[in-house]
Amino acid sequence: MTEIKLTNTATRRKESFVPIDPRDVRMYVCGPTVYDRAHLGNARPVLVFDVLYRVLRAVFGTEHVTYVRNFTDVDDRINETARNRKAAGAEGTLEALIAQRSDETIRWYHDDMDALGALRPDHAPRATGFVPQMVEMISDLIAGGHAYEAEGHVLFAVDSWRDGYGRLSGRSVDDMIAGARVEVAPYKRNPMDFVLWKPSGDDLPGWPSPWGRGRPGWHIECSAMAHELLGASFDIHGGGNDLMFPHHENEIAQSRCAHPEGDFARYWLHNEMLQVEGRKMSKSLGNFFTVRDLLEQGVPGEVIRLVMLSTHYRKPMDWTERKRREAEAALRKWYALAATAPGTAEDEGGAGDGARPPVAVLAALCDDLNTPQAIAELHGLAGAGAAADLRAGLALLGLMEGPGAPGWADPAAADLSAYARRLATLRAAAMQSKDFSAVDALKAALQAAGVEVRMSKSGVETLAGPDFDASRLAPLDPEAEPRR
Repeated sequence: MTEIKLTNTATRRKESFVPIDPRDVRMYVCGPTVYDRAHLGNARPVLVFDVLYRVLRAVFGTEHVTYVRNFTDVDDRINETARNRKAAGAEGTLEALIAQRSDETIRWYHDDMDALGALRPDHAPRATGFVPQMVEMISDLIAGGHAYEAEGHVLFAVDSWRDGYGRLSGRSVDDMIAGARVEVAPYKRNPMDFVLWKPSGDDLPGWPSPWGRGRPGWHIECSAMAHELLGASFDIHGGGNDLMFPHHENEIAQSRCAHPEGDFARYWLHNEMLQVEGRKMSKSLGNFFTVRDLLEQGVPGEVIRLVMLSTHYRKPMDWTERKRREAEAALRKWYALAATAPGTAEDEGGAGDGARPPVAVLAALCDDLNTPQAIAELHGLAGAGAAADLRAGLALLGLMEGPGAPGWADPAAADLSAYARRLATLRAAAMQSKDFSAVDALKAALQAAGVEVRMSKSGVETLAGPDFDASRLAPLDPEAEPRR
């Protein structure tokens, strides 16, 4: 079986991935808090772990991988949006307005991530659907001496697991206390103790519990959902590196203490953050935009995906306009070539399910999700005119689903404008020199590739004909300077 190597945050080294049960590989990824549209940074972990999901399915089999990504729909920002709607005259209870807002943003999220070619997880639980499991886990923590009730709150006692707390992020409890920016409430025994349950007033959503009407803290939500859907021990837990502390650190503490029979997650993967044109994305800098903003500007989802995957997940990713243009140009060429590969019955359900991925592309992805190397392999396949392998490699990266991709893979949709401009430049030079050999040579090469060339006083047109073969364009460079 193909070996997969992953950089495990918990051990700080690249390790061979050995699942607990190869017939049931399990992965949990922290999903979004659904209070608004997903911004571009939110898309990075989705795409990183979508590629890992595809790799795991390719190696272990589609039916042997379970992927869970949650929705956090208990949050003060969601509550505030609902309050504002209520104040503006919206009908319905506050709870109903909160549910409406969550439904709306979850639908937006699915639409946007679908547009980026991300597969839906096997389970997409909402926090509000697992409150009883959270209450049960909190009760177990109290019974085990790992949590305590204070003034309507329930808090995790960090001192009860002092030896384990901080290992993921590489911090000691004393160091964390010294540099802590946490709420030092009078009812906390230790400044690092974190909330498992908090009281809710009449203007907030709440659920009954042994400690009064209230709502769960953020960290307990993921622990309870992961345990319910994946068990006390599972293989991979992922998310952005901004979640490493405190969220993932707190998840580990409460999960290991509530279920000491398990390991919680064995491999931890964290992706780096996103920048825009070399700067942190920020509304104040005017470089903040959502995935939907880009889609509505006409940037195809495949282009966003390719730009994102062009940087290794453990390095900061910089979105630039230049990268967007380069990605679009590459995809147009790749899709036109890949569409010329003969289809098979197995491919009809989606390329990658029936088509075996190229060895070099899969090997790159199995080496700690080296997507830049995988993309380099795609360039090589395109240069060699290996249409079938290119198509299978694109599918493994989630860039081309099925025998064709609407608007891209159809040869008639190939962008041949660069060749038209090149011919026009050569023709203008030939009109002066009276030497049309370069024009004739390029025209003949294009026609040999199945390109229809139309030259008139008004300009030059290049169109993909019925025999168009994009692979035969590979040796031609439309950007080359005309010979003098």
